[in-house]
Amino acid sequence: MSRLILLNKPFNTLCQFTDAEGRPTLADYVPIPNVYAAGRLDFDSEGLVILTDAGWLQYHIAEPQHKLPKIYWVQVERLPDETALAHLARGVLLKDGLTLPAKVRPIEPPPIWEREPPIRYRKSVPTAWLELEIVEGKKRQIRRMTAAVGHPTLRLIRAAIGPWTLGDLQPGAWKEIPCPRDPQDILKKRER
Repeated sequence: MSRLILLNKPFNTLCQFTDAEGRPTLADYVPIPNVYAAGRLDFDSEGLVILTDAGWLQYHIAEPQHKLPKIYWVQVERLPDETALAHLARGVLLKDGLTLPAKVRPIEPPPIWEREPPIRYRKSVPTAWLELEIVEGKKRQIRRMTAAVGHPTLRLIRAAIGPWTLGDLQPGAWKEIPCPRDPQDILKKRER
């Protein structure tokens, strides 16, 4: 039986199981052998990482051609206006090409944990939270998109991948759930 693990990856943790430099890795949190991250989450980003030993599932989650949506909660500098939100929704031209359109909406600060270390606040610069949904995964895409529209990212949390959500997992916590048997099972879960 294949395994599927949902992990809340803490800030400043590598999305791999080993590191020659001694930085925190997934091995510091998940003691299960032979599971691997399905996709990546940057060292300085937090939130949902899916671990599995099912190669087909890892491929289905990580490969952009499957268009599995990923939802992020993004704290940005300043209050984005309608022009900035529309630009994110249309797609943003980055050095490596135009991003696909994103679903974006302002949200209230989500019910999340304190980050260590905390983000830097500037008294004269307000912050705002956005929910961004994308189906591709260019390197540091969300950060580059928000910066391109004039709102640098201060904090980035992945809240969902396809039908799987972060739920109430705290940083470093994980849980094992039933693994789907094939891609059609993922689609069925997404329709609910």
